[in-house]
Amino acid sequence: MTDAPSRFVRIDSHHHLWDPARRDYPWFKGVAVLERPFGIDDLRPLLRANDIDGAVLVQTLSDLDETREFLQIAAENDEVVGVVGWVDLLDPAIAATLAELKSGPGGEYLVGIRHQIHDETDPDWALQEQVQLGFETIAEANLVYDLLVKPVHLPAAITVARDFPHLRFVLDHIAKPPIASGSIEEWAALMHEFAGLGNVACKLSGMVTEAAADTWTPDDLRPYVNTALEVFGPDRLMFGSDWPVCLLAASYDQVLETLRTVLADLGVADEDALAGIFGRTATHWYGLNI
Repeated sequence: MTDAPSRFVRIDSHHHLWDPARRDYPWFKGVAVLERPFGIDDLRPLLRANDIDGAVLVQTLSDLDETREFLQIAAENDEVVGVVGWVDLLDPAIAATLAELKSGPGGEYLVGIRHQIHDETDPDWALQEQVQLGFETIAEANLVYDLLVKPVHLPAAITVARDFPHLRFVLDHIAKPPIASGSIEEWAALMHEFAGLGNVACKLSGMVTEAAADTWTPDDLRPYVNTALEVFGPDRLMFGSDWPVCLLAASYDQVLETLRTVLADLGVADEDALAGIFGRTATHWYGLNI
């Protein structure tokens, strides 16, 4: 077991909350480990046990009411320091929607927007004219856009990042590479296209659920983390637990300890680098008040 990094601000840049009794979540229906309520009272002890100072709550549904609820949760709970919500990028009234969210309860905690692009069958979904207008509106609102994509969507994501240098992007879950199969070359080649795009950061998150759920080891993740380090460096990488989705393959503690182990194996031991990955990048990128 590796030693925990010494004391600096620590941020979990990616977690979720939900209650299947109140909303329908078709993407995990029938998955027993996920199909139950996960609330702030479940998350709080995990953050405290792992010395995490704050967490970014990320949307799970294309639902404005969920975003409003998440902002209210952030306003009422010190643990949540930012919310990545959802708005319809195809809606011509997106500017008014963002203004309403930012001026409503907890609106100061809205730090980013996300859509589940990885569920879109069109790999070029993000290149639609109306979506592009939505990106421009998000930039004007000084918000981050979280890119939730699979490798097939990466060419479009790269184009968007190049076309909007004034918009900060965060690539969720290192773009969901096929870790279970061990395939890496095609994904890595696309990821390297982000190297010169200083407006894009990347979350070291969601990896255990892309690996073989019952047999994965830190060795399986290492080449993918190494590629992310080569592309982004510690100042554009951030830790995210992806809790409770991670429970499909690992506990919160295991996700955190695995990343520490992999980084140590890759020679990332400098305190400044670790401070970037485990807190500073997320704080800076999302403009967190912590």
